[in-house]
Amino acid sequence: MNALARRAAGLLLSTLCLPLAALAADPQPTHEFTLDNGLKVVVREDHRAPVVVSQIWYKVGSSYETPGQTGLSHALEHMMFKGSSKVGPGEASLILRDLGAEENAFTSDDYTAYYQVLARDRLGVALELEADRMASLRLPADEFSREIEVIKEERRLRTDDKPMGKAFERFKAMAYPASGYHTPTIGWMADLDRMKVEELRHWYQSWYVPNNATLVVVGDVTPDEVKTLAQRYFGAIPRRDTPPAKIPRELDEPGERLITLHVKTQLPSLMLAFNVPSFATAEDKRSVTALRLIAALLDGGYSARLPSQLERGEELISGGSSSYDAYTRGDTLFLLSATPNSQKKKTLADTEAGLWRLLDQLKTQAPSAEELERVRAQVIAGLVYERDSITSQASAIGILETVGLSWKMMDTELADLQSVTPQDLQKAARTYFTRERLSVAHVLPEESAQ
Repeated sequence: MNALARRAAGLLLSTLCLPLAALAADPQPTHEFTLDNGLKVVVREDHRAPVVVSQIWYKVGSSYETPGQTGLSHALEHMMFKGSSKVGPGEASLILRDLGAEENAFTSDDYTAYYQVLARDRLGVALELEADRMASLRLPADEFSREIEVIKEERRLRTDDKPMGKAFERFKAMAYPASGYHTPTIGWMADLDRMKVEELRHWYQSWYVPNNATLVVVGDVTPDEVKTLAQRYFGAIPRRDTPPAKIPRELDEPGERLITLHVKTQLPSLMLAFNVPSFATAEDKRSVTALRLIAALLDGGYSARLPSQLERGEELISGGSSSYDAYTRGDTLFLLSATPNSQKKKTLADTEAGLWRLLDQLKTQAPSAEELERVRAQVIAGLVYERDSITSQASAIGILETVGLSWKMMDTELADLQSVTPQDLQKAARTYFTRERLSVAHVLPEESAQ
């Protein structure tokens, strides 16, 4: 949780006795339709200001890549700004900037997305530019030669020269033994060194087609307006078959794994990960919601169990965190991390034992109704705060649609959170927090290797 979300959570904690309807407004009018070429369009009305966000989501990311070709999705994201049939390199960004628009793009394991936030009467400009690069990206070789060096420098700055970033990359590769999630989104440096513009062109032609994309528009618009514009700019782009894409499934119980990493850091740290399902892969969706609440119960503010028990109570750790991404196309991880309290001479072994005590508590005794209500209120408060933004609304829709779920889940999410019981959390802990699902990383200062 970021600071603003925590502040919102605090303001809402006093309203625990209110019904769920008091914590969130009724779902906003949302409409979906599909063009003849397969482009799916989702429009969510939000008429509070004359502003709109437009996002195009492609179902392709690093989990789609094969060994030896990592980094293609991210590199293509960079090249999408380097010119198409109507504009030269960087010109689309200049046009949008002159209109006062905000734009950007991002790549993940599961998707690549491009967005613009601008005045409602300029939406057609954004869609025209987006459709042009979907249909006719240029991919000039000289621009690629320059941009691949930018990407390699980005990798150096974010990962290779960042000790904990590098450690997590290695840890993630071990924690996902079977699926494409074990590769970094930016790609391995060896693959970036070998990448050719022809590979990018093939990747673009394979995946950047209307029937593999979702257009999300949220803001001061009507569905009829968006449908007219979408048909005008995207309607003539032909659909094409895409390569088969397997769901990134993991082994249910890969066995306990341990990696020891020596990096340029001052203090040792510990990372734990459990192989668990996501909403897209779980047979029991209730268990996924339970895992979301467990993550907040452990690390959801001052009174959460990690800071209250292990940090302030036992003085075992100097800091810790837990996280769980339920919205992935394939199986995912439940993550825990902690730094031993060096002032109290605590070790990684002490820290790992402490984390297991927290997990075993959940297995042997369900949390109290009061604790669960506090945690639930924090999670709901964070969601309500985030959904106040049209960009966050659009992103939630785009993620759901792109990982194989439905945007309609965002309108039932609060009710789903409200229905989970303490016993559901206990059941999820017993099911998923096992040694057979566990990966452990001991991250040590380099001098410890001497």
